[in-house]
Amino acid sequence: MSAICSQSAIDAKALRADFPILASQVYGKPLVYFDNAATTQKPQVVIDAISKAYATCNANVHRGVHYLSQQATQAHEEAREVVRDFIHAASSDEIIFTRGTTESINLVAFSFGEAFCQPGDEILISGMEHHSNIVPWQMLCQRKGMTLKVIPFDEKGCLKIDEYAALLGPKVKLVAVTQVSNVLGTINPVAEIIRLAHAQQIPVLVDGAQGAAHLSVDVQALDADFYAFSAHKLYGPTGLGVLYGKRALLEAMPPYQGGGEMIDQVYYSHSTYNQLPYKFEAGTPDFIGTTAFTAALRYVQNIGMDKIARYEDELLKYATEKMQAIEGLHIIGQAEHKSAVISFVIDGIHPYDLGLLLDKLGIAIRTGHHCAQPLLESLGYEVCARASFSFYNTFDEIDTLVAALLRIQKMFK
Repeated sequence: MSAICSQSAIDAKALRADFPILASQVYGKPLVYFDNAATTQKPQVVIDAISKAYATCNANVHRGVHYLSQQATQAHEEAREVVRDFIHAASSDEIIFTRGTTESINLVAFSFGEAFCQPGDEILISGMEHHSNIVPWQMLCQRKGMTLKVIPFDEKGCLKIDEYAALLGPKVKLVAVTQVSNVLGTINPVAEIIRLAHAQQIPVLVDGAQGAAHLSVDVQALDADFYAFSAHKLYGPTGLGVLYGKRALLEAMPPYQGGGEMIDQVYYSHSTYNQLPYKFEAGTPDFIGTTAFTAALRYVQNIGMDKIARYEDELLKYATEKMQAIEGLHIIGQAEHKSAVISFVIDGIHPYDLGLLLDKLGIAIRTGHHCAQPLLESLGYEVCARASFSFYNTFDEIDTLVAALLRIQKMFK
C-alpha cells in the first residue's frame, strides 16, 4: 500500500462508493479503471437522473402545452443554465447542445466556414490535435479551397509559441487548438494563444474535451470565441455535447442542420430561422441526457473543480515517478504543465499485448493511436499505451498498475 498522503482534501475511496461500476470485478480481479480520457464512469446520481426523467417527465420539449412537456422543457433549459454557470459564459443563449465535442467542432467548421471563409484563406491548428479537430477543418479547406496549417511542438510536448505567432497573419480565419492533449497530457497556454490571435482579430476555437473534466473553465476570462466539450468525459451521459460560442459570431453564422426546432417560419419558397441557441439545435434534443448532465455537473461542482485538479495532479506526479523507475518504459510527453494522462511504451512489448495482459489482471487502459495519428507519427510511434486518471482513482491503484507492468515485463524477458 502506498504511503503517500493526499493534500487535496479529496477522499477518493469515499467517492468511489458513488460509482457502482467501480465495485466490479474483471476476471476475478477488482476493476482498476484507467481509461478516463476515453470516457468517465457515472455516479449513481446521474444514473438515477436518467431513470427518474424517463419515469416522471418523458415528453418532447418546447411548444408542448401539456404538463409533462412543460416539466421536461423546464429541466432541459435548467441544464443549459447549469452549463452556462459551469463554464462561466455570459448568457445561456450562447450554450448550444450537440451530440458531443466532435459535432460541436463540425458545426463551427461548417457554419463559421460558410459565413467567414473564402478560397485562399487559412485555418490554423496545433500538431497535437485529436482527429475531431483535424478532419472537419480538412473538409472545410477542401470545400472552400483553403489551406490548413499546423503549429509545431517541441520534444517535451509543448507548443512552440514563437512559431505559432509567426504563423498568424491576414489569411488566417480561425485558430482551433486543444486545451489538453489526449495523448501528451500537455495543458496548452490557451489564454496566450487566444491573446495573440485576437491581437490580429482572429477568433479561436478551444477543444475542451479533455480540459473541462479536469480544469476550472471560464470562457469569458479566456476570451474564447468557441469552446467545445462532451458530457460523457465529464461523468455525464453519452451522446451529448456542448458548444459555447460568442453571441455575435453565432448570430452571423448560418444553421448547421435544418428541420424542427431551428425554424421560425417555414414556407415552400423559403424559411426563417429561430433565435439563439435554437437556430443550431435541429430536431428533438436529448432532453433526458441534458437532465442527467445537470446531475453530473452539480456532482463535480459539489466536490470542487480546483480540488479535483489538485488531487489528479498528485496522482499524475506519483504515477510518473513510479513508472519512470521501470527500466525500458518511456513516457510520451514531458511538459511541465500536464493533466492526468500518461502515454507510454515499454521496450519489447507491443502496446496491444500490454493492454490485453493488463486487462486479465483487471486493469483497464487504452491502447492504439488515440485518434491522434499525426501526433504519434511525428514522434516516431504508430501506437502506444495510455493510462488516464480521475478523482475516483487511488494511489493504491497506481501501485497495482506498476506491479502489473513489472510482472508483464518479467514475462516477456
